[in-house]
Amino acid sequence: MPELPEVQTTVDGIEKYAKGLRIDDVWTDYFSLQYEGKSHIKNKLFFASFKKDVVGAKILGAERRAKNVLIHLSNDKTILIHMKMTGHVLYGRYIKTSAQKDPWKSDDDNIALRDSFNRFIHLVLSLSNGKHLALSDMRKFAKVTLIETPTLFESADLRSIGPEPLTSSFTAKVLGERLATKPSGKIKTVLMDQRVVAGIGNIYSDEILWASNIHPLSITKMLSKKDIDLIWKQTKLILRKGIDFGGDSMSDYRNLDGKPGEFQLQHEAYRRTGKLCRKKGCSGIIHRLKIGGRSAHFCPVHQKVTN
Repeated sequence: MPELPEVQTTVDGIEKYAKGLRIDDVWTDYFSLQYEGKSHIKNKLFFASFKKDVVGAKILGAERRAKNVLIHLSNDKTILIHMKMTGHVLYGRYIKTSAQKDPWKSDDDNIALRDSFNRFIHLVLSLSNGKHLALSDMRKFAKVTLIETPTLFESADLRSIGPEPLTSSFTAKVLGERLATKPSGKIKTVLMDQRVVAGIGNIYSDEILWASNIHPLSITKMLSKKDIDLIWKQTKLILRKGIDFGGDSMSDYRNLDGKPGEFQLQHEAYRRTGKLCRKKGCSGIIHRLKIGGRSAHFCPVHQKVTN
């Protein structure tokens, strides 16, 4: 699932390419009967209203909240996209073919848009410059909805999300207070809880804990102030590093140009099972275990359990 750096990279791309452009048309094939009555474009009735509202509106800009892409429109409405497991937003020129499967094809000079990871187009916003914002989503899990901008952050999608870790107001003290809301939780799971801290998922929690010398099974209430200070410091460093490298493309993620990020080349723990730990002076081997249905990758030598 795209995490904070991948979502921020996507938002930066929308700001670069689509800001100031008008939405001239919308297409989707996301429809599913299980979404009847829900405010989701997978509901045909909602999509009809969604299309009516967004066509003709200009894109004022985009921002990120946790793992959500927020596209602000000129009519005081905001398109919210949560890319879920396999979604990513692309920008380029597309044509619709008569093919039953994957009918939208790139007609752009940017060859990267023809990458096989980018062919699963299920939502297309046609823009006033003749190009498109397209959502590729192999597993069709992504969520797209429309929210009144003035009440956006009080909406059900956003109101319970924790603080943003890259803001100046997110201090080590704030992190300690947030962790204290889950005193008996395992730190790996707690860091991924969007109500505690925004934007961290499986990849970056592994990397943060590896760099902080904290075992993923450590209980939050047993962490010392020194532990929390180090987690706070590494959270900021590693998330910024993820953005600097254009996100992580160990799986499906691609940026708006259709190109993979490079943070997967920087992994110290995530998916390095059986490999030597690269911490200076450490002789450990990276292990993998399941915590709450998710994989955790860690070094049992320098990452110690605090419980």
